[in-house]
Amino acid sequence: MNNSQNRHIEVAIMGSGFSGLCMAIRLKEAQISSFVIFESAAELGGTWRDNSYPGCGCDVPSHLYSFSFFPKNDWSRVFSGHAEIFAYMQACAAHYELEPYFRFGTGIAEATFLEAEGLWELRTHTGEVWTAHFLVGATGGLSDPFIPELSGRESFVGPQFHSQGWDHSLDLKGKQVAVIGTGASAIQFVPLIAEKVSALHLFQRTPPWVLKKPDHPFSKSALQRFRKWPGWRLLYRRWLYWKAEFSALGFIYWPSLMRAVQPAVKRLIKKSVQDHETARALLPNYRLGCKRVLMSNTYYPTFNKDHVHLITNGIAQIEAEGIRTQNGKLHKADILIFATGFKATEYLSQVTIRGRKGKTLSKTWEENGGEAYLGTTVAGFPNLFMYTGPNTGLGHTSMVYMIESQAKYILDAIQKLRGPDRKWAEVKPNIQAQFNVKLQKRLARTVWQSGGCQSWYQMKTGKNTTLWPYFTFIYRWKTRQFDHKNYLQGTSPQTEINEETPKITPHS
Repeated sequence: MNNSQNRHIEVAIMGSGFSGLCMAIRLKEAQISSFVIFESAAELGGTWRDNSYPGCGCDVPSHLYSFSFFPKNDWSRVFSGHAEIFAYMQACAAHYELEPYFRFGTGIAEATFLEAEGLWELRTHTGEVWTAHFLVGATGGLSDPFIPELSGRESFVGPQFHSQGWDHSLDLKGKQVAVIGTGASAIQFVPLIAEKVSALHLFQRTPPWVLKKPDHPFSKSALQRFRKWPGWRLLYRRWLYWKAEFSALGFIYWPSLMRAVQPAVKRLIKKSVQDHETARALLPNYRLGCKRVLMSNTYYPTFNKDHVHLITNGIAQIEAEGIRTQNGKLHKADILIFATGFKATEYLSQVTIRGRKGKTLSKTWEENGGEAYLGTTVAGFPNLFMYTGPNTGLGHTSMVYMIESQAKYILDAIQKLRGPDRKWAEVKPNIQAQFNVKLQKRLARTVWQSGGCQSWYQMKTGKNTTLWPYFTFIYRWKTRQFDHKNYLQGTSPQTEINEETPKITPHS
């Protein structure tokens, strides 16, 4: 490779969701301006750009699902919807003047670590070639839609799409709609589209636990208090945080506590659903918390509509006119919607990443079952840092808290390694192995692994590579600074490079 023909930056960020924005802001605050945010889409936003289905919203309170350093006093309600969160992210990027750092329509296709130069060589989908001292993966764990392999799917004559790629051009009024899946997205859009369609067939494999959602608009007086007294807003945020952390006792430390909540949900189902057979089909047979706990005030009552049908028979095949179940019945449909979630255990699978000796990240994770150190670094991949990587996901509180924790850790690493001598660091294999052995032992005692279910938190082997099995403040403590003693470190000889920095005065 001839470095003089390629553009060079200090930090390459892949993705422009909450993680990418957080990294960019922290870099600017540290007066590091040689970075680019590579984004394959035409605008920022990550999951809140890609998901716009009816009713799309967050199940974490607004004042907690936002950056601590960029508070919003005028959230309209306790739990915000897609549009308000997306607008918040755009406002955040505008406030910190990130526009010059975005490279939209330019996703990273391949990233290869050049051992001789100590740099990452990046090749984009548009054919550009860049080099970077540090590579930051901020693509998120819920960005690659999962559609199950069902026989005959290509024969269906009507429109079909995943909930993430909702087709807003379609008019659902009077249509027969089949929805496959009863996860977080279905819980939100099914009650809304049920008001329009002539028939709705909802195919359920395993029922979720659905709690009441304590959501409501903020009153004028509440909004005034947030605006006039920043300390009140901060106190409210901290109350939300500790309230969520308290719930971790059941998820993580004493799963038997989750049984105490189950009778209330059973009563809710019995009270909300008139048909006894449907009510029984909606009742989970595993412990609450084993799968993602959902919240809705409208999901259960939707099944009282005569044209809404809950289908629990397995799908045999998809045909031209609809879906045939294993009992031989054909459920006719004009439109097919997949609410089947994401490939949560295949993080960064859309990018070919080659570390030392040419080994790819996907191959490495095939061998070790998707392991990382602190969900942020991987042995064999120098100067690669990941946001929301393996075992950093949460089942009880805000991922933004974890993202801010990782940002501090990654920035500290960059600051200690940057410079003309081009230092690199990769976590020691034994440190990574020890970390994951302890983590998996802890996970075995959580409700996610002992609650009697299989979920998207797990790989096919049953290994949980998604969730963090401790309190989140423990993660923040562990990532408070870059622990260089746990890393192999070295330097690479200097080679001539062309530094590329956006022409903008660094934001202070």
